[in-house]
Amino acid sequence: MRETAWTRLGLIAPAQAMVFAVIVVPAAWLLWLSLNTSSFGTGTVFVGLANYARILADPFFWRALWNTALVVLVVVHAELLLGLGMALLFAHGLPMKRLMLAIVLAPYAVSEVAAVVMWRYLFDPEVGHVAYLLGLLGLPSLEYAVVPSHGLVLVSLLSTWLHLPFTFMILYAARLALPVELYEAARIDGAGPWQTFRRVTLPLLVPAILVAALFRLIFAFRLFGEVWLLTEGGPARTTEVVAVYLYLEAFRYNAFGAAAATGWLMVVGSLILAAPYLWRLARAQADDAK
Repeated sequence: MRETAWTRLGLIAPAQAMVFAVIVVPAAWLLWLSLNTSSFGTGTVFVGLANYARILADPFFWRALWNTALVVLVVVHAELLLGLGMALLFAHGLPMKRLMLAIVLAPYAVSEVAAVVMWRYLFDPEVGHVAYLLGLLGLPSLEYAVVPSHGLVLVSLLSTWLHLPFTFMILYAARLALPVELYEAARIDGAGPWQTFRRVTLPLLVPAILVAALFRLIFAFRLFGEVWLLTEGGPARTTEVVAVYLYLEAFRYNAFGAAAATGWLMVVGSLILAAPYLWRLARAQADDAK
């Protein structure tokens, strides 16, 4: 019995050591750094919670946090709605399904840099094709480099387009895993498409929806590349998100302690946003176990 326990411990020890070295040690060091002031060419000086107090008193941080929460909530829920609709559409059958599936998954193979360059050209007010089509429809073009709200709208659209395949794959796989017998029983009982979706499909897809929402929320809260490459947080830092704020603190102002404190505030903020989804997922698992 003892040999079996030691054997199991030996099998999981390499993975646990890797997790400790890659996650626990850097997180602990970052926490220690957040309690100190540090910059290039200077030693660390312990200041306690002064970095956190300075960050929380900075109006630019609160604007960045508001922008982040706004973009995250829009992007995550838009991806869930679109991904669920596409998953149901593919599950019911489409002509040329393989080609359509390749088209849907294509954005996931595009790098952020290439995507931003492409979208900047498409939405350019002077030569962009999308801007031209918006003009034909009598709609204003997105002045993302000048109007802050336009910049956030374009960031949300770009992030949704880039990461929608991830949400779609989770929901599509979950939909294909549902038993066919349930739908046959619903059809025999006289249930229509809407009743079948509401009473059969949606309740069974809730765990997958929560998992997709949780992962996308965590990833979206670290949003950086789209904002930095599109607007660099401008004009006048009005489109900053928390990750851009952290980058500026670390590499423009060389305030490594404040940047570390911002990193831990990002962790707390993402946990707060993820808490409702975690609670609902735990409830769904508990209901399934009964």
